[in-house]
Amino acid sequence: MTGSTLKRTLRLPHTTSLVVGTIVGASIFVQASEVTHHLPNIPFVLLAWTMSGVLTLFGALACAELASAFPRTGGVYVFLKETYSPALGFLWGWAMFWVMHSGIIAAMSVVFARYTGFFIPLDDRGIRLVAVAAIAVISAINYTGVRIGSTIQTTVTIGKVLAVVIVVVVGFVVGSRLPAHFQYGADATAHAAGVTAPDFMLALIAGLFAFGGWHVVTYTAEETVDPERTIPLALVLGIGIVTVCYVALNAVYFYVLPVDRVIASTRVAADAATKLLGQRGGAAISGLVMFSVFGAMTGSMMAAPRVYFAMARDGLLFQWVNQIHPRFRTPHRAIVLQAIWASVLVWTGTYRQLFTRVIFTEWIFFALMAAGIFMLRRRPGYAPTYRVWGYPLVPIVFIVFSAAIVVNRLVSEPLDSAAGLGLVALGVPVYYLWCRNSAPR
Repeated sequence: MTGSTLKRTLRLPHTTSLVVGTIVGASIFVQASEVTHHLPNIPFVLLAWTMSGVLTLFGALACAELASAFPRTGGVYVFLKETYSPALGFLWGWAMFWVMHSGIIAAMSVVFARYTGFFIPLDDRGIRLVAVAAIAVISAINYTGVRIGSTIQTTVTIGKVLAVVIVVVVGFVVGSRLPAHFQYGADATAHAAGVTAPDFMLALIAGLFAFGGWHVVTYTAEETVDPERTIPLALVLGIGIVTVCYVALNAVYFYVLPVDRVIASTRVAADAATKLLGQRGGAAISGLVMFSVFGAMTGSMMAAPRVYFAMARDGLLFQWVNQIHPRFRTPHRAIVLQAIWASVLVWTGTYRQLFTRVIFTEWIFFALMAAGIFMLRRRPGYAPTYRVWGYPLVPIVFIVFSAAIVVNRLVSEPLDSAAGLGLVALGVPVYYLWCRNSAPR
């Protein structure tokens, strides 16, 4: 029913929880080891996490200005299309569907299933079945209405933040009773002289990846009440909350575990909890990770179909995707399409190779998005209701760091990077063939 419209039901609590809930998945429970590997020094690690949050906020502020200027469903897709060309917007949607976003959903569903295996023994087939089932359940929730999905997202996010607060409080209270608590700072400081600018950059990049998903709130602009005001405020509040949670959790890790243990751990949160509370602590963290990942999946799977819906509405995707459910007022066919492809990626296991090769390319689009503000401000008719704080410095800093992430990846893994760029570039001939075939004759 193409004549229907999306329903505006998302307010500030819902959009803020979408920002927080989408960002806080499994990364913070494992990514601390990667950051600390590059910076085996507690003050520098905490600084890196703080700076990652600040840089993410810079990107979000740029995104907020564009969202206030173009408060339409599709977010980054709309910004790139309106600033540069429909071709660039199409490439974002192309990469999102085939790899970037679908790959994230597939990866998160597998993480959820693996932690389910902590409580119920699962073989490889069982893990895939649970992962696909999680995708199906969350898709069904989002299918039946954005209000239902956003309410669940808000509830889960509140529970997730409360759980993080409990972990932090328990960590410092119980950790203070450990015989060797926080006696590792001197050992870590011994490495300070060896910390270099490239090391800090690598740690910063690892931290920034843990903040992924901050932009998805812009995809639901047409379902947000007063999006010009609500979305910028949600981005600022949400990223502020996430940054505080991330820094506090890392402080607890270092309070409880030696730096070398943090570096070597593949599940640092579970190791810290086990150190504090024994096996019960490990089980509690496993449950928290499942809870956290479920919330992140809910947010990601709510937002992404809006991009495919917007592309179809613009004639850049099959028209049958441009359908709004007559009862639930959701882009139901786009939701189903996403669920099917993400499940295929899970079942075949191909998401691992595709996702790791392509995920860095989103930073090319982010840099272009922020650079677009400089172009748009010289364009007649551009009238955002919010203008990025700290212009022009804030968007310039974000562009520089986005470029640094891309260059770092190209230098460190040139073959995989070339393959990832090639997958994205495949969208160029597809776009022109699509336009040629869909043009009026």
